[in-house]
Amino acid sequence: MNPPFLILETGQPVASMRRHRGFPHWIRVAAGLDRDEAVVVNVEHGEPLPSREGFAGAIVTGSGAMVTDRADWSERSAAWLREAAHARLPLFGICYGHQLLAHALGGEVGNHPAGREMGTIGLELHASAGDDPLFAGLPNQFPAQATHLQTVLRAPEGATVLARSAHDACHAFRWGENAWGVQFHPEFSATHMRGYVRARQDALRNEGHCPRTIAGSVSATPFARRVLRRFVGHARALHGR
Repeated sequence: MNPPFLILETGQPVASMRRHRGFPHWIRVAAGLDRDEAVVVNVEHGEPLPSREGFAGAIVTGSGAMVTDRADWSERSAAWLREAAHARLPLFGICYGHQLLAHALGGEVGNHPAGREMGTIGLELHASAGDDPLFAGLPNQFPAQATHLQTVLRAPEGATVLARSAHDACHAFRWGENAWGVQFHPEFSATHMRGYVRARQDALRNEGHCPRTIAGSVSATPFARRVLRRFVGHARALHGR
């Protein structure tokens, strides 16, 4: 039997999307993991962080929380991630998880100077992605789903920035050989993304954006999902050595 992946649950989807269940379910389905191949720990609700022993890797979900609030559960999770990264446990942080991992490893997280990024956005890979285990061979440009206000303002020392968008200079990074953060949401389907746009339509209008235009441009993002599945394959291959 394959060792399970640990999913650190750091938040819940917007209320209108909870009928589709929570982030861990979305991630498990997108990653191609069976139910018994993932163990979920709701760190936001105070569930204790387990020993990293026996896990193929760990995936950190998105959240409506802010890393800069330095909530106790978030800081405990950051300390766990720091130790896990140095122990070379494969790690994959998504959105809040991306920012939390960057913070844990000494990077800087804060409000994006240009505000919100939302919808199906265009990613551009840096040349450094060409030999990355998760990004190698993907198109130099491909779409991904995104929704965030905060960002990684400065990647951790020694990290390799792998992707950017027109809005955000650090949409993906790798630290060491086995730790990745992605600002985009590889687990989001087009349905998830449109639901988020509807939920944030008042905020988008107040910020000068057109929710209808953003929702109308939402599309499938198969290459973004492939990054998540490659992480699973990479972690399993390491465990099998």
